[in-house]
Amino acid sequence: MKSVTTRQMKEAGAEIILANTYHLFLQPGPELVARHGGLHKMLHWDRPMLTDSGGFQIFSLGHEGVTYELKGTRQRSAPKTLLKIDEKGAQFRSYVDGKRCYLTPEQSIAVQRGLGADLILALDECAPHRVDRQYTERAMERTHRWAVRSFQAFAENNDGRQALYGVIQGGVYEDLRKCSSNFMAEREFFGQAIGGSLGGSKEEMHEVVAMISQYVHQGRPTHLLGIGGISDIWNGVAQGIDTFDCVHPSRLARHGGALVLPETAEGKEHVNIKNARFAEDMQPIDTDCSCYCCQNFSRAYVHYLFKAQEMLGGQLLTIHNVAFMMRLAQEIRNSIKDGNFAKKIYLKSRL
Repeated sequence: MKSVTTRQMKEAGAEIILANTYHLFLQPGPELVARHGGLHKMLHWDRPMLTDSGGFQIFSLGHEGVTYELKGTRQRSAPKTLLKIDEKGAQFRSYVDGKRCYLTPEQSIAVQRGLGADLILALDECAPHRVDRQYTERAMERTHRWAVRSFQAFAENNDGRQALYGVIQGGVYEDLRKCSSNFMAEREFFGQAIGGSLGGSKEEMHEVVAMISQYVHQGRPTHLLGIGGISDIWNGVAQGIDTFDCVHPSRLARHGGALVLPETAEGKEHVNIKNARFAEDMQPIDTDCSCYCCQNFSRAYVHYLFKAQEMLGGQLLTIHNVAFMMRLAQEIRNSIKDGNFAKKIYLKSRL
């Protein structure tokens, strides 16, 4: 949601948003958010909201993750902030002021309760892709123990206003994913989220998601954490994934990327509006899009905004990209209702 307001998110068609527990835990802090009456009131958002557990950021930054997300920059690695993982929880150093922080499963639930989201996640240990099977299995087992503690902490103060998801781990190993899926299914979680490493390529990720989907509890909503590319969503829905979250639309927008259908971008999922070929292009980003950006401004104007380093350029493209993803989601829902999703999935083969 960087650079846009909740009103603009609604106008672009968004029905639910995700807030990041890790960053809000460090700044401004759940106590201040709670004094506002929760994130819904603080952000002036009257629709559903989901918070993650904070686990991904702790462990991805701790393992010098490939994406430095704190400021949305293009740096390829982040400062290593994870200090220690033990049975109690994760100890890490705040990127805000350098202080030592500790996040346990119980604290993660307490923080998310203070944030006031409708859907919340149990704390998990997110093993990176490059570690071996033994490490991945240990992380999965700790995730299971933390899931039990998260559920107990949640149940102790459950007032019916929040619902808890368990997180399935296990990396790329089918037997571990089956074990983790069964563990979460045997407990009274509202839903299940698929986390952790999904492989080293898009193709492998699609295979891993397909493999996991056969083991998850079929009567619960299934969320795929941190994934939101166009082809990824089509593939995920085909495997039974219900919801996704990703910073991709807004981060891409801040760097000049506009989401378009693949046939208009030579098979790619976006075009770079900063390219010289758009300098005098009087067409909107997408002639079929009804968003504020496409209905009022030309590609040439947005191109100029980026060349002039005006913040408005990223804001307009964020509005468009969010609207694009909302239209995509609606098209998928409609195709499922109409019984022709299999025909619509032709988009997948073009990406």
